[in-house]
Amino acid sequence: MTSSSDPKSASEGSSRDAFMSADELRQYSMQVEMARASKEVNSMDLAGKARADLIKRLSTPIKVTPDIGTRLRGRLKSAAASGKSELEVMRFPVDLCTDRGRAVNNSEPGWPDTLTGVPRQAFELWRKELQPAGYRLKAMIVEWPNGLPGDVGLILAWGDEKR
Repeated sequence: MTSSSDPKSASEGSSRDAFMSADELRQYSMQVEMARASKEVNSMDLAGKARADLIKRLSTPIKVTPDIGTRLRGRLKSAAASGKSELEVMRFPVDLCTDRGRAVNNSEPGWPDTLTGVPRQAFELWRKELQPAGYRLKAMIVEWPNGLPGDVGLILAWGDEKR
């Protein structure tokens, strides 16, 4: 039996304590991977819930108040002061289009007819008030999760049209 004062014994004990065995390291690695996967699943669950809540909220038309116009004018002025000639004024999931964004993606002339809820209200507001004032409205798919249409962006433009 070696005594604990034996330098060889002390160094062997500390090296065993300082390093994980291969089995311990594999177990640790597996636990870390499981924790990461769990975190990703939880994040996806939270993102899915937030998306569902947004779709529900934007499906119901809102009361258009003067405050909405005031905030929009402020955003437009700020963008123009920064030298921009367009501004994304709304982003929403393709689920708020009756065709899940197909007409928007293909720039079909009837794309506004596919809008529902608040996005449809935004289009009507543009058509009645902003278009006569010279603003153009563009719609495009702005997010492509997993290669599929995800979000539509409505963009107000006021600069010279690109030819």
